[in-house]
Amino acid sequence: MIVRKLRLRNGWSQEQLAEMTGLSVRTIQRIERGQPASLESQKALAAVFEVDIATFQPPESSPEKPQEQQIKEPVMNTADNNPSKQTDSKELPTEEVSKEEAEAMEYVKGIKDFYSHLLIYVIFCVIFIFTGKITEMYIPWAAWTFGLIMHGLQAFEVINIININWEKKMVEKRLKKKL
Repeated sequence: MIVRKLRLRNGWSQEQLAEMTGLSVRTIQRIERGQPASLESQKALAAVFEVDIATFQPPESSPEKPQEQQIKEPVMNTADNNPSKQTDSKELPTEEVSKEEAEAMEYVKGIKDFYSHLLIYVIFCVIFIFTGKITEMYIPWAAWTFGLIMHGLQAFEVINIININWEKKMVEKRLKKKL
């Protein structure tokens, strides 16, 4: 989520960010969806966005993980004998995504998905009208139109059939504990 926030703040596409970092577009997409980034990916993103690498590290959830990081970080810093680099990395800001920002980004992503769906619908409409096949497909066409309308109502939050709270509740139910 933080990568998406920083990318949108800078007005970059996923393709532009991938080119600047040397990562693949697929890697950028995976990271934006919440999958953990490798150390190399974190370093590349931190360099491009000019933020501390800790910005891209997942929050510690287990007591063992901080000890591992405490052991690894000094080893990496002692290998780099350039003191200016050490002080520069400490001066870089870290970024976070607030709950409101995350919700806003998810809302906009839903609208973007709806517009993509609408574009595909219009393209097929034009193709079927020009080929004369639209009259042969009334039932599937009506079903797709209904689906598109429902998608739009969901995207613009007119109706909320399945939302993020539902997903969270289902995960908590499956885990039998709060997230």
